Amino acid sequence: MKPMIWSYFLQLSNHMWNPIGVPSASPYLVDGSSGVNNNTDIETWDKLVDFIAERQYNMLVIDVGDAIKYDSHPEISAPDAWDKDFLKKKLDENRAKGIEPIPKLNFSTGHCEWLKEYRLMISTPTYYKVCADLIAEVCEAFGNPRLFHIGMDEEDIGHQTKHGVAIVRQGEHWWHDAFFLFKECEKHGARPWVWSDYYWHHPELFTKNMPKSVLQSNWCYRSLTNPPNEIQQVRVQTYLDLDRMGFDQVPTSSTWALPYGTNEFETVGWCRDKLSPELLKGFLTVPWNWTQPHLEYFLKNDAHLFYEARKRFYPETLK
Repeated sequence: MKPMIWSYFLQLSNHMWNPIGVPSASPYLVDGSSGVNNNTDIETWDKLVDFIAERQYNMLVIDVGDAIKYDSHPEISAPDAWDKDFLKKKLDENRAKGIEPIPKLNFSTGHCEWLKEYRLMISTPTYYKVCADLIAEVCEAFGNPRLFHIGMDEEDIGHQTKHGVAIVRQGEHWWHDAFFLFKECEKHGARPWVWSDYYWHHPELFTKNMPKSVLQSNWCYRSLTNPPNEIQQVRVQTYLDLDRMGFDQVPTSSTWALPYGTNEFETVGWCRDKLSPELLKGFLTVPWNWTQPHLEYFLKNDAHLFYEARKRFYPETLK
């Protein structure tokens, strides 16, 4: 049996989204240009990997996006994208420190700026081919990972109100594309992994269609023990509903809304007490900050507070 997942989330690509209400950047939506750098700082990356290794994390989820040089679709890659040999070197460094690297490509239409012009070709033969090619290439670069995070969160009009082009798949159309992506991951031996917020808005369709083979990461970045409003109550209830339906879960915490660690402690402690141990596969924390020097404090703060929560509620998992 695999040990519990204790995972940290690190941005390699910084082009997964624009802030809510901010128009999409024209280089991605008008001419398909790859002319915008990610500016991911290698020294900051190395510091974070060392930092989480010292705190005995055993997994790193990497937001890949346009931040590697693709052979199949070089037009997607940012100018400062890592070549795959350098990426593989960095992944081997993770493994040497006991950290399993897991790729993430977000295929939500709300978070696919990184796809450049293909963001405008959703659900076309060209789009399906590009998605299949990228999943295959990333799986090869990561050495056939056992998990592959495909995002699929926040695909709704509220997150695209100021975008020049808003695209939201609905109903069976969303599921058609989700099943396609699931199968492409499985084709390469990777278990698909998604954010679970689709359930918040479409519980009946989720219950009807979502395969148990897909790993779930629900998230509630406010209080779990005293959710402040109905929206947060739905997010907390989702953990219980997923557990009741028999889904494997990796709950997600973050300092995004509560910077002092309240969410880390509540997520780990509450889920430990409320969810079935056999379905609770581990935890993930996400700082939602770019991998850049001026943000190093925030990146480390999230990692350290999550470690402190683990130390309090799962001391037996630490050496």
